[in-house]
Amino acid sequence: MNQPETQESTASDESGSGASPYTPPVAIEAAEELSETRDPQKRQAGILFIWITLFIDILGLGIVIPVLPGLVEELSGLSKSGAAWYYGVIVASYATMQFFFAPILGGLSDRFGRRPILLVALFGLGIDFIIQGMADSLWLLFAARIISGIFGASFTTGNAYIADISTEDTRARNFGLVGAAFGLGFIIGPALGGLLSAQVSLRAPFFAAAGLALLNWLYGFFILPESLPVEKRRPFSLKTANAFGTIKTLRRYPLVAGLAMVFLLKALAQRGMENVFVLFSEFRFGWNDQTVGFFLCWVGVTAVIVQGGLVRPAVKRFGESKILLFATIISAVSFLGYAFASEAWMLPVIAIVGSLGGLAGPAVQSLVTKTVKETEQGEVQGALSSLQGLTSIFAPIIFTSGLFSYFTGSTTPVVFAGAPFLLGAILIFVSFFVLLGVLAKHAQD
Repeated sequence: MNQPETQESTASDESGSGASPYTPPVAIEAAEELSETRDPQKRQAGILFIWITLFIDILGLGIVIPVLPGLVEELSGLSKSGAAWYYGVIVASYATMQFFFAPILGGLSDRFGRRPILLVALFGLGIDFIIQGMADSLWLLFAARIISGIFGASFTTGNAYIADISTEDTRARNFGLVGAAFGLGFIIGPALGGLLSAQVSLRAPFFAAAGLALLNWLYGFFILPESLPVEKRRPFSLKTANAFGTIKTLRRYPLVAGLAMVFLLKALAQRGMENVFVLFSEFRFGWNDQTVGFFLCWVGVTAVIVQGGLVRPAVKRFGESKILLFATIISAVSFLGYAFASEAWMLPVIAIVGSLGGLAGPAVQSLVTKTVKETEQGEVQGALSSLQGLTSIFAPIIFTSGLFSYFTGSTTPVVFAGAPFLLGAILIFVSFFVLLGVLAKHAQD
């Protein structure tokens, strides 16, 4: 891992002491912060908080999946088909905000530290969920979802925090736990949202998400240590912290830039699958909402097992590069399986195989954090999140409105509901060959 340049003059300049023989207060603060994150107990508290934070981010998103369309319909007063247009715009706006604000929050965390950015984002999410629950007009819900997309982009700072406090031995494991948090969020979120909506009210899931976010903010306010010492921080610039500008910074790290292309292709395929699966399963196998919910829960369980239990031993045994190649091939095969599945029972089996593709994410993050300077972790994480944000914007258009709509419509020359998954498999196969070239040029293991 490249070591950051030491900013020796920062402490004396800010304290106004020049070359004085005593230790400036800011340097004392930095030493205390650094010692905090070197303390195993403090580090463990930080990992737990970040894990809970990312879990709540995904849980909050998952909770509203089953109820947001109904709320849009209620507030718009339109039919399901009429409300669908507004729902699509709201979903796209959420992804757009994450695209633009992920690098900004990452850059701000490089300047002011991870702790304040995480706490502000958590508090903002809590208040915003309350606003969504109380929204009495479509425009207010739309505005609240935009704000939610901004604060929800804090997962970039969470990834940077994990990079700060991870050692060579724990890096892959810690990022695997992050993946497990995502899996658990998608297991519990939709089920909890549907249950609260059915048993309490359509708006209850939003208040539940608000309560979780604010409780975690309170916990972090008193427990979370800072992970980025003062001397390792750097100035914030909108020029480098904008979504497109941040992506350009990846060029400073050729290996990371190559991995980013792999990440982009795989993320586009994954977002496409997530957007089209409900429609696909209903059209192809006649599944209802309950069956889809059970299946998504099953997918989440397999993801948690892989992310939480297999990442560290697999990476330790084979290394990041080999695991990444294996996971990419497995992902492509699973997409082909979904595309050509002829019986409903095949889908849960394919999900088990596909879950091994989840090893790719932690392996990529491990390679990236080993390459990037500590002072630029937030910006690079923001760039990767921006790429994912782009895929979240375009995937519904390409996979759902485009391929699925065409190949299941009345004018299609051949009915093929699995067409989106076939495209996903092609994209992932392309990413595999890109990955071979990148790893051959920048061997790490």
